[in-house]
Amino acid sequence: MNGRATLAAAIALSASMTLAGCSSDSDAAGGKPELKVSGAFMPEPVMDDMAAGFLTVENSSGTADKLTSVTSDIADEVQIHETKDQRMQEVESFDIPADGELNLERGGNHIMFLKLKQKPKQGEKVSVELHFEKAGLIKVELPVKETTHNPKKQ
Repeated sequence: MNGRATLAAAIALSASMTLAGCSSDSDAAGGKPELKVSGAFMPEPVMDDMAAGFLTVENSSGTADKLTSVTSDIADEVQIHETKDQRMQEVESFDIPADGELNLERGGNHIMFLKLKQKPKQGEKVSVELHFEKAGLIKVELPVKETTHNPKKQ
């Protein structure tokens, strides 16, 4: 009888540990990322038909995500671009690592607004919608700064 009780206790303990492990694994893999956008801006465009946007997406969770697209009423088309070897090209998405960040900055990866419907002026704000694979939609206002605006990373 004592051997059976010990065996039953061992099985119960093992099962509870397995369930706890599965629970925490699924939370980490399937939980919703906690994203925060900061440092957003658009330099006042020099051309009438295109502009760029920059921002940082901070992920304070253990779940990675992807920026899959950006939309805005100010342009007919909005793309996300990576810059490699001083050349930019459209990409389908940007990874946002768990407990990491995505930096869209001058000279690097960025948002590209094509076929502007109106040319934004310094002091205005441009509304954009960032679409994420897991976190969903985040609306952001990009303040329009002077053409040469380039904040330094701290």
